[in-house]
Amino acid sequence: MKKSTYSFPTLAGFFLTLASVVAIAAGPGTGDPTQQPSVMQASKPPKTALAVGVTLDQEGQLWLAKVIDQRLLVSRSEDDGKHFSESVTVTPVPENIGNDGENRPKIQVARDGTVLVTWTELLAEKYAGNIKFSRSTDSGRTFSEPIVLNDDGRVTSHRFDSLAIDGKGRVVVAWLDARDRDAAREKGEEFKGVSLYSSQSFDNGAHFEPNRQIHQHTCECCRTALTWTSEGPVVLLRNIFGTNTRDFAVASLDKVEEGVRRVTRDEWQIDACPHNGGSLATDGRGQLHLTWFTSGTAAQGQFYKRISGNQESEPMALGDMDAQPNHAAVVAHGETVILTWREFDGNVYSAKMMFSNDGGETWSEPWRLMLSAGANDYPVPLISDSKALVVWNTENEGLRVLPVERVINRSDG
Repeated sequence: MKKSTYSFPTLAGFFLTLASVVAIAAGPGTGDPTQQPSVMQASKPPKTALAVGVTLDQEGQLWLAKVIDQRLLVSRSEDDGKHFSESVTVTPVPENIGNDGENRPKIQVARDGTVLVTWTELLAEKYAGNIKFSRSTDSGRTFSEPIVLNDDGRVTSHRFDSLAIDGKGRVVVAWLDARDRDAAREKGEEFKGVSLYSSQSFDNGAHFEPNRQIHQHTCECCRTALTWTSEGPVVLLRNIFGTNTRDFAVASLDKVEEGVRRVTRDEWQIDACPHNGGSLATDGRGQLHLTWFTSGTAAQGQFYKRISGNQESEPMALGDMDAQPNHAAVVAHGETVILTWREFDGNVYSAKMMFSNDGGETWSEPWRLMLSAGANDYPVPLISDSKALVVWNTENEGLRVLPVERVINRSDG
């Protein structure tokens, strides 16, 4: 493959190597329930709460949302994870917070410094949950009392939230919601899957509008993904097409009347939720970039593609199929696109990365960034004007933050 080159404008002369991984001690917790016995070591380790939410703000600070002892905590780092501020508690009352790979806390920082956090509170009833929100208007020193965003009053499934902001005050939260399914069943009607709902704010989370139904008949527990485009927020979801074909679709939250657009055609026909959502990003050209996993009749494995208007690239397979590549994530900024995913070779897990500096037209070879033999979260890429990081939370090594500017900036002549 052609190697890409790119230069961040503020990093002239900045030298980083792959050895600059920062390990931060991880706190105690309760598990990565998405781990499957077939990919774990023979002696299954104790479950540990490892899924975290991370983001970069306008100043390049790294923000971290993590769950410890049934409380959601937020902290920030000014030195790419070498040191973090004292954690601030977002949830004053202990609650069961979703923190597996498909259902992690989300965190974003607006241009004025408002810190926005969403998460799923898991209720005692099976599969039931609430979408919760809190914000900080004093740079993360204190947080508002958490509120429930789903407004139907039902004790049912409201889970797998995603959060996106335009940075200027508009906040959008989308999630999977079972209210329509429950209402249909109460009438004796069939209802395949669940629905996608959203709520939005125009004042950085001070107030939220009533919930809005975006689409019905989505997969029940594949995480949603949101990105902000020049035309507003766009969501990626695993939809149910036909009787039980579970492929991916995108929808504009500002053009709900247009419905969803099918963007994968893998023909995965399964009467169950794969528990394996996709990832979505937009670049400086306005292109959408997405990653997903499938086990369909037309394709099997983990894939990437880009969408520009009505044009779609051919799917590009990611990873070594013998090493069970899965749970890819994508971020983009300007012309640069970064992909990360996790592999398991039977002994250790690997955090892998590929990058493009021409909007996804050409790609680097895969890089193996980090290894871990214990339980771990999925690697999460981040990118901003000044830096690019890969964050990987592991049970044995703790929270690992790897600056990858030097890798992305490298020139092969």
